[in-house]
Amino acid sequence: MEQRTHKKVQLGVVTSIKMDKTITVKVERRLPHPVYKKFLTRSKKFLAHDAENTCREGDRVRIIECRPLSALKRWRLLEVVERKA
Repeated sequence: MEQRTHKKVQLGVVTSIKMDKTITVKVERRLPHPVYKKFLTRSKKFLAHDAENTCREGDRVRIIECRPLSALKRWRLLEVVERKA
């Protein structure tokens, strides 16, 4: 039986692995300027839980929303999409 979830999923790049079981993920999104219609790149950093410390800097990862795990951590690692070469 398939479970449905309404949790947000984000795709981003790991920018820091300096904390234990925590990664920093930079998520970029492109949106048009309201007047000039030029596409702008906006980014935001999320702290995500990586229980096995499997990620390395530069990896493309998918993170999913979860319950608060600490003061700033509200995401957890879903999968590593692409390893950095």
